[in-house]
Amino acid sequence: MDRKRIWVLSNGALLAIFLGHMTAGLEVPLDPKVLEGLPQPPTITHQSPKDFIIDPRENIVIHCEAKGKPHPSFSWTRNGTHFDVEKDPKVLMKPSSGTLVIDINGEKAEAYEGVYQCTARNEHGTALSNNIVIRQSRSPLWSKERNEPILVQVGVSLVLQCRPPAGLPPPIIFWMDNNFQRLTQDTRVSQALNGDLYFSNVLVDDTRNDYICYARFPHTQTIQQKQPITVKVLDSSPAEERRPSFMAPLGQSSTQMVLRGGVLELECIAEGLPTPDISWRKESGDLPSGRTSFHNFQKTLKIVDVTEADAGDYRCTAKNSLGAGHHIIKVNVKAAPYWISAPRNLILAPKETGILTCRVGGDPKPTITWSVNGVAIENSPKDVNRKVEDDTVILNDVQTGSSAVYQCNASNEFGYLLANAFVNVLAEPPRILTPPNNVYQVITNRPALLDCASFGSPIPSITWFKDSQTSILSGDPYVIHGNGTLEIHVAQLLNSGKYTCIASNNLGTKENHVYLEVKEPTRILAQPEYKVVQRNRNAVFECKVKHDPTLIPIMTWLKDSGELPDDERFVVETDSLTIRDVTEEDEGTYTCVMNTTLDQDSASAMLTVVEQPDPPTDLELTDQRERSVQLTWTPGDENNSPTEKFLIQYEDLLHQPGVWHNLTKVDGTKTTAHLDLSPYVYYSFRVLALNRVGYSQPSKASRQYRTNPAAPDENPTDVQGVGTEHDNLIISWKELTGLQSNGPGLQYRVNWRQKGVEEEWSSETVANTSKYVLSGTPTFVPYEIKVQAVNDYGSGPEPVPVEGFSGEDLPMSAPESIQVLVQNVTLAEVHWEPVPSSTVRGRLQGYKVRYWRERGLHQGAGAEGRQEEAQALSFSGNRTQGRLPGLQPYSLYTLNIRVVNGKGEGPPSANHNFETPEGVPGPPSFLRVKDPNIDSLTLEWGPPQENNGRLTGYTLRYQLVNNSNDLGPVEEMTLPANETTVTLGNLKYSTRYKFYFNANTIKGPGPAITQEAVTVMDEAMPNKQVDLATQGWFIGLMCAIALLILVLLIVCFIKRNKGGKYPVKEKEDAHQDPEIQPMKEDDGTFGEYSDTEDHKPLKGSRTPSNGTVKRDDSDDSLVDYGEGGDGQFNEDGSFIGQYSGKKEKDTHEGNESSEAPSPVNAMNSFV
Repeated sequence: MDRKRIWVLSNGALLAIFLGHMTAGLEVPLDPKVLEGLPQPPTITHQSPKDFIIDPRENIVIHCEAKGKPHPSFSWTRNGTHFDVEKDPKVLMKPSSGTLVIDINGEKAEAYEGVYQCTARNEHGTALSNNIVIRQSRSPLWSKERNEPILVQVGVSLVLQCRPPAGLPPPIIFWMDNNFQRLTQDTRVSQALNGDLYFSNVLVDDTRNDYICYARFPHTQTIQQKQPITVKVLDSSPAEERRPSFMAPLGQSSTQMVLRGGVLELECIAEGLPTPDISWRKESGDLPSGRTSFHNFQKTLKIVDVTEADAGDYRCTAKNSLGAGHHIIKVNVKAAPYWISAPRNLILAPKETGILTCRVGGDPKPTITWSVNGVAIENSPKDVNRKVEDDTVILNDVQTGSSAVYQCNASNEFGYLLANAFVNVLAEPPRILTPPNNVYQVITNRPALLDCASFGSPIPSITWFKDSQTSILSGDPYVIHGNGTLEIHVAQLLNSGKYTCIASNNLGTKENHVYLEVKEPTRILAQPEYKVVQRNRNAVFECKVKHDPTLIPIMTWLKDSGELPDDERFVVETDSLTIRDVTEEDEGTYTCVMNTTLDQDSASAMLTVVEQPDPPTDLELTDQRERSVQLTWTPGDENNSPTEKFLIQYEDLLHQPGVWHNLTKVDGTKTTAHLDLSPYVYYSFRVLALNRVGYSQPSKASRQYRTNPAAPDENPTDVQGVGTEHDNLIISWKELTGLQSNGPGLQYRVNWRQKGVEEEWSSETVANTSKYVLSGTPTFVPYEIKVQAVNDYGSGPEPVPVEGFSGEDLPMSAPESIQVLVQNVTLAEVHWEPVPSSTVRGRLQGYKVRYWRERGLHQGAGAEGRQEEAQALSFSGNRTQGRLPGLQPYSLYTLNIRVVNGKGEGPPSANHNFETPEGVPGPPSFLRVKDPNIDSLTLEWGPPQENNGRLTGYTLRYQLVNNSNDLGPVEEMTLPANETTVTLGNLKYSTRYKFYFNANTIKGPGPAITQEAVTVMDEAMPNKQVDLATQGWFIGLMCAIALLILVLLIVCFIKRNKGGKYPVKEKEDAHQDPEIQPMKEDDGTFGEYSDTEDHKPLKGSRTPSNGTVKRDDSDDSLVDYGEGGDGQFNEDGSFIGQYSGKKEKDTHEGNESSEAPSPVNAMNSFV
């Protein structure tokens, strides 16, 4: 089915809905298919305006167009009498039209002025146009006049009259000078509505001889000029000030009339000195909002679209410093006739009743008259079924052939209205005007409007059906409108489907089908977010959308409601917009709009581009003092990121030119800073602004500001006295900077004296250095030290003495009375007597103990032990004891002790020996297994590397490990210290054992070492394994297999006797029946079965008496059997038979097959 699609937009508008059936009649549709063959009285469709001003230079065109069936003919009246168009060669009526074209070439346009009316008629009625008044536009010349110069005293009021010639339409007035420049107007000098030029008071500057009034006539585009007016202002006496009075309108009050719907212009012009100001108000209420405006420097009040409510009193007030004046304008609002309800065309079926209504308003009340086919109704043929009641015509029981055009004329003194309305009496069966099979698409939860425009006479009734079900009645969720349209208030997915509308009257029935598709709405799931992006970086806006899958979406991005800039930096992707290298011009609101054919959704986000602030400007120094100054600046542009701080830097042009130092920071809201300064500095300042992006460029440097020199405010810091040799003292300090020097000639006065000795301070003054070396001092004695700053303007403050020491020397003596207390096998505690402080000759840092192991005690006094490196431990401070950890048991150690100061170590004390007690031994050096047998093996070991005492023996523990790695019971045995091997017997063959071996002293066992070993496999091991052939389940399985093979052989034998040869091998290869495969030994599956051409019986074999078969030592497989193969005996006397059978050999089978020596073979031998 070919369906036309109509999309229902979000506002619910339809592309074509014919207005509905009136209670008094039917509208005639404009569809040409409906109009074809349908009789219709004339209807005026286009006409010229009532008041038609023509240009005398162009042809006159008077429009009159009408429609009807049959097409109407046209005629004209002029000034109330018939206008014979054919008799005037200058007049042409357009074909199939009533429009007149009058050629005025060579004629005067005045000859065709008058009142014209067009008549359109056909056999069903007559329609009339409005009365069209044709007037020629006029631009008459200014009457000649001689203007005398106007002499006026300064300060008085003045009116220059224009009095333009009367034109059609009225001219536009303006004042200019000889140079065609408009005269300047203001509250003092202004042009009135009538064109006159008003001066509230004149000035000497108003003297001129070219006040010229111009009149421009719009239709002819001509300008007429009045003779220039000369004004001379006299200044013979001073102007006197006066209170305002009105120049226009005159008096205390005036009256003005305006028509409804027109423009009300009220004007008040006042004179006075000083120039008055004008204000307006309405006495009985407020001025209408939205329709009121003020012009001409408040002198004109303008109200558009006047209504009856605008009538009343309007007060204008003129006021200056000497007083005020008032004028009341009484406004009356009249009205030309206007439509309240114009008569409408009627289509009636025979016997129906129709009503024509002509309701109008106006002031005074309009007079209403009716005509039929252009003839006054009282002069038309009488009709008993027609009744006229003022503004209403009632037509009862209309008959075929009574069609006509009725004219309603409403008039009063201000104008008239003329309306044509035809009454067409028709009998027509229903027609549905909506195209068939339209598809309406609408978004979920939006209203859906399904059109069923129809035509018929009598008016058809409309019924709707959905999906061929019962009829739809008006009510939630459906509404059937008077014009047949079906509305679904809130469309849902379940409302989708086929809808049928049926139009019916007493002459027939017509139906139409339409389809409704309800779609999912388009929604933006992830909206773009507000972005603050630094300049030259990227901004990314996301816009993820969900939409109905049957609709094609179009994503559009907008910037500030307009298109995106044509710039490759803007990259639009499926669900995002990326702006690369953003600049300030990229700031704005970005909107993603997702459009489908039915709906759209949009979301917006702002982009703010930030960067470092612009540098401050206009640095200024104020409040200049000896040690301070006020710095003021103007902040630069913040570039969308508020300034957080201002950093103030300075340059010292005297001491460090070109180097900028940070001085202070102030809050970003401040623009001034109080700066504390130092003496003897040539300052230059600059300011940097800081926002969240970073620092701005520095401002331009301020002018130079110099401070005067002064004595130092501070002394050097970090004063120290340290000796580097035993007879010197180095005094050092941190020098002052140029900023701290406060003046020229900076020096340092160094003072010292030995502490605790009654002597005067020694002093030395130095410059350009940070230390002073004092020689010849006693060794390590305390000194009091002071360093004071001095310049050409005085000394710094009195310094606080600092203690220092002269240089140290190596200690002179070693500790005595050394004792060692052994705590355990690895720890000893050593004690000593401290040395006298006088022998330290420096700052005591502690004692250093050196100790080393001479030998193990088990080695004997004469044995040569391994030389070990000495170890050292330092004990800080004035300690008298210390602990020595990490000793080896059962060993001889030697130690000595030295004193340590800042210079180094003193002489060692006498060596002192001590012994450590026995401990547990270390692990044996190795454990090896050798000579493994079936039930025994030998262990060999080495003694521990560290005996840590006298060995008392060894302990051996062992246990077997089964196949699941479980451990058996532990066997333990003790061995003498002088042995290094042991043989273990009565072990299980082919079994894994784990051994644990450790050495012992009187202090206990040492750590154990482990080893694993496996006994050798017994050669007779197969005889000791379980004999499967003796198991009941196995014998049963073998018997079943043998029986099966026997049955197969019998079947084969019978088939061979009946049908000749039966190649079993080929059958088995072809079918691979698993039930007839010989069994292999390894996996229990069947091997290959073979037969000879001569059907010789298989050679069998005998199994050993115990039923087991010994595998070959070298391989798990058996030798392939062949013809005449010999048997073999194993070492235990068991027999392995080899079986052979002659095999068929052809082009398809060339491989030999072998069988494993399993019990199956035994069964085969019996078969």
